[in-house]
Amino acid sequence: MSRKPVPAQAGDRARLEILFDKPQLLGRLFGEFDQNLVAIENRLGVYIAARGNKLQIEGEAEAAGRAREVLTGLYNRIVQGQDIDTGAVEAVIAMSAEPTLDGIIRNDVSDPPKVMIRTRKKTIVPRSATQIRYMEALNRSDIIFALGPAGTGKTYLAVAQAVQQLIQGTVDRLILSRPAVEAGERLGFLPGDMKEKVDPYLRPLYDALYDMLPTEQVERRIASGEIEIAPIAFMRGRTLSDAFVILDEAQNTTPAQMKMFLTRFGQNSRMVVCGDPRQVDLPDIGKSGLADAVGRLEGIDGIATIRFGAADVVRHPIVGRIVEAYEGPDNP
Repeated sequence: MSRKPVPAQAGDRARLEILFDKPQLLGRLFGEFDQNLVAIENRLGVYIAARGNKLQIEGEAEAAGRAREVLTGLYNRIVQGQDIDTGAVEAVIAMSAEPTLDGIIRNDVSDPPKVMIRTRKKTIVPRSATQIRYMEALNRSDIIFALGPAGTGKTYLAVAQAVQQLIQGTVDRLILSRPAVEAGERLGFLPGDMKEKVDPYLRPLYDALYDMLPTEQVERRIASGEIEIAPIAFMRGRTLSDAFVILDEAQNTTPAQMKMFLTRFGQNSRMVVCGDPRQVDLPDIGKSGLADAVGRLEGIDGIATIRFGAADVVRHPIVGRIVEAYEGPDNP
């Protein structure tokens, strides 16, 4: 490794060492061309040198401590068989910045996450502290409101949890819905039958499904009715029992639509309502149904509200910086 040490910074400096007991895993920890180490160096302002199965970290004391926690956390995840990519590295770095009440770095940085979702194609683990709380809520609450900017995993994790429960047989149906607001719910000018008219608006839900299940299984379950993907207007008059129901882009519902949707809740069901309150595309007709519902229902037993911010964005790191530039670091 020929990278140069970072320039000296103000404050106490430290030199820390980590000894790994499974050197055969270090290639995965370092990444191709040491890209994971470079990312940690650049983000935390430290210098990392590898000597055999030992890493030496040099830098400002707090940053060096964070780097050690990040590397330990990534290594422990690899030991447990988890994949480490650029997004996972960025997520663990971000989590290392969140102190506990007594100012100590969070234990869940160095420890592998205790909550995960298993689907046919992959095992999904949380990539931020908020995602941990969200995945816990997906396991226990009847209705979950997930609020925050794009790229935080709101819909993706909800679909993953729904697929897991469908596979396990704890629900009979998976129902995915979103408003087709871009066309003002007037889709007649688009070519094709109703399914072909609304499918473009539901494409993100299909994409998430195909990431969890083999293509033939998705198509077979859609054909059998086990998986239903439809605009919110199709929910009217129904009672959705034994189902996992997800409403995406919920900020584009009216209060009347949201009330209609929430009152479809049936026995042995779970409902997840995802949306970004700052990205309302409704015409100027008043309050968003998502904001209205959260204001009325937050705090009610059985209903959880999880708020994501720019720090929780798990797409490319630049997406988080874009969100923060537009909306500030503390999003609702």
